[in-house]
Amino acid sequence: MIYLGLPQWSHPKWARLGITGLDIYARHFNCVEGNTTLYALPKAEIVERWKAQTDDGFRFCFKFPATISHQAALRRCDDLTAEFFNRMDPLAARIGQYWLQLPATFGPGDLPALWAFLDGLPGTFTYGVEVRHPLFFAKGEEEKQLNRGLHALGVNRVILDSRPVHRAIPHSEAVIEAQRKKPKVPVHAVVTAANPMVRFIGSDDMAQNQQLFAVWLQTLPQWAQTTTPYLFLHTPDIAQAPELVDTLWSDLQRVLPEIGSAPSIPLQTSLF
Repeated sequence: MIYLGLPQWSHPKWARLGITGLDIYARHFNCVEGNTTLYALPKAEIVERWKAQTDDGFRFCFKFPATISHQAALRRCDDLTAEFFNRMDPLAARIGQYWLQLPATFGPGDLPALWAFLDGLPGTFTYGVEVRHPLFFAKGEEEKQLNRGLHALGVNRVILDSRPVHRAIPHSEAVIEAQRKKPKVPVHAVVTAANPMVRFIGSDDMAQNQQLFAVWLQTLPQWAQTTTPYLFLHTPDIAQAPELVDTLWSDLQRVLPEIGSAPSIPLQTSLF
């Protein structure tokens, strides 16, 4: 099995496709990245609404708040972490994985704080970690320590593939902004636990996206034999994300027949 989704479940331009909220999105995709929690905790009634709009087959992959991962750098944040888990508790059965997106300033010297933080988390959930410090991509002892530690704890190393957006021609504000914000790091397709997560950051050039995605058509089926991967598809202007899905789906279905038919998104041709 593989989970496949987008970084968010709504966008003003998706309304023209018939996707007007989480309940409609969840008819077409079986997971969502859940970026909103990086910036602020949702209100309790919002969490209950998300539960009502999905079923038990759907998976949320929420980021830990930046107050934990960036501001506290995983230190002395027990109260913040407890508040996060308590707020998201109504969705406990639908959590694919909670994951940390660590800043580039979080380096090898901070690994003890990472291990201590992960050791203190509830054992009932699956977790992932995305790193951005250059030494974690240098294939040296620092990266080996990271991978060994994650493997020992059963924590996924989140894989960022930003090749497409950084190879794109910077001809639009969306592409320029994405190139400024998205890390330009090597793609190390490492499996450290049972739910590897791939974040494919596409460009606005669908032919280029299809070409650069080809490597994942080999990797994901191999992983799916022994793990349950998560794949999230991004575009610089997130309004184009359904177009990226449309571009890649037939190739994915060829190598992963279990994903089934492409999402029958209403009015899809009205945007593309």
